[in-house]
Amino acid sequence: MSVIEKIKAKAKENVKHIVLAEGDEPRTVQAAAKIVAEGLAKITLVGKEESIRKVAAETNTDLTGVAVVDPETCEKSPAYAEKLCELRQKKGMTLEQATDLVYHNTLYFATMMLKMDDADGLVAGAINSTGNVLRPALQIIKTAPGISTVSSCFIMELPTKEYGNDGVMLFGDCAVNIEPNADELAAIAIATARTSRELLSTEPKVAMLSFSTKGSAKHEVVTRVQEATAKAHELAPDILLDGELQADAALVETVANLKAPGSPVAGKQPNVLIFPNLGAGNIGYKLVQRLAGAKAIGPIIQGLAKPVNDLSRGCNVEEIVNTVAAVAVKAQG
Repeated sequence: MSVIEKIKAKAKENVKHIVLAEGDEPRTVQAAAKIVAEGLAKITLVGKEESIRKVAAETNTDLTGVAVVDPETCEKSPAYAEKLCELRQKKGMTLEQATDLVYHNTLYFATMMLKMDDADGLVAGAINSTGNVLRPALQIIKTAPGISTVSSCFIMELPTKEYGNDGVMLFGDCAVNIEPNADELAAIAIATARTSRELLSTEPKVAMLSFSTKGSAKHEVVTRVQEATAKAHELAPDILLDGELQADAALVETVANLKAPGSPVAGKQPNVLIFPNLGAGNIGYKLVQRLAGAKAIGPIIQGLAKPVNDLSRGCNVEEIVNTVAAVAVKAQG
């Protein structure tokens, strides 16, 4: 069974309610019907019902079982606006501004649904930038307890079983934080380890990557990874984690025995790799995807108090379905 099949099976065990903020986007409409048909989640599409029904007709999509809500007519919109104003009034938001956002910006309406426990998770990004999707989430949902940084990871499913947990690894952060400091890097490591537990039911074994192994090189970037490793140990002593490690020392037992003898992670099938910055992470996952033929699932957004996930604007229907399944499983946690 593939990783995504396992995630879908887990989603079906405890069905959650996911809101799709871009309700009249054609791929999203088709995905909504497929998600409900497969029993992966309860779905609400946000937008004008006339527009959503028109798209469904044009794409020959049966929306039986899919809920549709229009912010302009929803009876809960006034309460959402009042709550949004309350949450943001210290930032200068007025009730008039909050009302305008709730009634006319589906991302804010959907985020308020999540905030007010009228949904368990949120997915958007097929026609919105990552910044637009995450902005209301950061303003309203905020970060999870003990986590100061929102980040991302990719699930990498390798065609061979040589590395990771039966060929499955998590790479973080590959999509959000450009140059994380030590505290942010520690938060990324902890969040990615938690994602391993939540999504894959796999105990994380985390390697903090660098161009240095155990002090073999001196540089501020190396020091940052060393400090992040110490911070992660302090904040989450239950997570098996070690660093700083070069990639070969982390992955290959013979190299680990030479460069990092005694490490609880190096050369012992680490399944979570934490990259020192976005450049390394983004390049790394794409190289493994293209050169090793790995399947990349993500990015999975992590670190928020409730599950919100971005989509690639180039996503297809199946990728939306897969993302919703992952968010549904995270909502179970």
